[in-house]
Amino acid sequence: MKKISIFILSTLLFMSSCSDSFLKVDPLDKYSDAAVWSDPALVSAFVNNIYLGQHYGFHTLMLSSLCDESMEVWAWETQPILKSEISPSYVGALAPNFWIRAYHNLSWEKLYKNIRSCNSFFENVEKYELQGDEIDRLKGEVHYLRGYFYFWLMSMHGGVPLIEKSYTTSDDLLVARNTLEETVNFVVKDLDEAARVLNTSTDKARASKGAALALKSRVLLYAASDLFNSNASWSPGYANPELVSYTGGDRRTRWQAAKDAAEDVMELNVYGLYGQKVYTDPQEATDNYVNIFLNHGTSEDIMLTYYDYVNHGSANFEQPRVGLFNSPNGFHGWGGNTPIGQYIDAYENADGTKFDWSNPAQKAQPYVGRDPRFYANILYDGATWRQRPDDVIGSDPLGIVQTGFYETASGSYTPGLDTRQGPIEDWNGTYTGYYMRKFLDPSVNHQYEIQSYPYRQIRYAEVVLNYVEACLELGEEDEAIKKLNFIRERAGMPNVPTNETGATLKERYRNERRIELSYEGHRFFDIRRWMIAPDVLKNAQGIDIRYPYGSTQPTYTVTEVQDRSWNNKVYLLPILLDEMNKNELLIQNPGY
Repeated sequence: MKKISIFILSTLLFMSSCSDSFLKVDPLDKYSDAAVWSDPALVSAFVNNIYLGQHYGFHTLMLSSLCDESMEVWAWETQPILKSEISPSYVGALAPNFWIRAYHNLSWEKLYKNIRSCNSFFENVEKYELQGDEIDRLKGEVHYLRGYFYFWLMSMHGGVPLIEKSYTTSDDLLVARNTLEETVNFVVKDLDEAARVLNTSTDKARASKGAALALKSRVLLYAASDLFNSNASWSPGYANPELVSYTGGDRRTRWQAAKDAAEDVMELNVYGLYGQKVYTDPQEATDNYVNIFLNHGTSEDIMLTYYDYVNHGSANFEQPRVGLFNSPNGFHGWGGNTPIGQYIDAYENADGTKFDWSNPAQKAQPYVGRDPRFYANILYDGATWRQRPDDVIGSDPLGIVQTGFYETASGSYTPGLDTRQGPIEDWNGTYTGYYMRKFLDPSVNHQYEIQSYPYRQIRYAEVVLNYVEACLELGEEDEAIKKLNFIRERAGMPNVPTNETGATLKERYRNERRIELSYEGHRFFDIRRWMIAPDVLKNAQGIDIRYPYGSTQPTYTVTEVQDRSWNNKVYLLPILLDEMNKNELLIQNPGY
């Protein structure tokens, strides 16, 4: 499989020739316009370079730590976002030039830079009259990529300026925002064109027909959701609701379009849930879910992104190392994006009932008898992980996660190896009492080694869940339950109770989506598009675990570990002041 690596040997630069004949030589480190667009290999390299603009979720900071999934432990400017303190002058870690680059590709500046590259491709393909099957395929890929970049702009900002040319400094750069509806239509048009041109390629690191249709299903799901159909009711008095919401049309039609788009992916008959069957052994279900992410591609994967570690070298500490960044500090990990208590409590019991700390039996053994995905995704106190590093193994030869505190005969407490107060890497470590397990290969020594598995941009489980949501909104509950049970059966969970309907069924679906797609970048947008963020973005909780002297049965106390607060303005991000100053036609988002 040809992998698109997040590194290209050089960025293609275009250079005008000089009039003096003795200067008319080809530069050794640059390519002329004509040289690029007459060489299929260089045209392909140009497109490969555009792929670099995709969001890559395995950097230090994850989108999970900007919502109610996790908490990053380094205080790298995520809390101002979580406390709704951002403004057009300051967006914390989301700034385009913030020193941690994890979110750079999501910024207005970077996304439009990549859109300009897409537009440049289309202009030059036409100018130089490039033709052939390879060029057609590249056209389809670039339509996908431009739709992808505009999708992120839409998700973050609502309606945005729709630009179809590669502007230069001599052009009039004053461009107004298009409406939210126009923006959605533009993205869908790009994705439809990509789907028309592309086939169902097995090279999942490149855009395909399936990827275009799957992304379209996501776009249309967002378009039909509450936020983009609110008429900006969350910001009374906003003068331009058409920039952030549909202001007309039939919402049911939008839900139908979302359902149809997801169904189009399913009807390709080339994707399926990894290891799909009804699991009766919880451990087998856990192992299967773990292995969804520890491979180089399966039938569930629709779009993948690889990172080229060889060319990037090891000097840059930001080089994506999901294991180092997130494994427990007692294993010399950085314990970065640690699950918060509210996310932990969202995991159902194995019988499908809700977990409840007020239930004495559940409080006594909170990590027993939970959804099999809990054990695949979470490292909790008492979980078996991997062998400890050589300098720690003497303290724990079994590799058991220790986030509790142990009482001594004198009444003081000794911190566990994986607490923030422990003897190993005490500048890292969890505040919540939990660590992320998802994506991490236990066979890898993450202190020194790098796992090479790809980041999943889109997988089939999301498409199924998109379909379920659209069916629910259309009142087709039987069909929704049928497809939702496919996800639950693969997870080793019981089917949805037959008496669940209406709001109760919708809540079951939303929780299922929260668990199945956790840490994959969806929850940040889900709590906004459902307009539930004011209810769920509360102070982050953790767990304090104490082992009484001489006892192996700990006590558990729920604690608050991070202040968070919600202001409706952060349903969408502001357009940065620099952009507003450069373009007087831009209208700011509500609340800023």
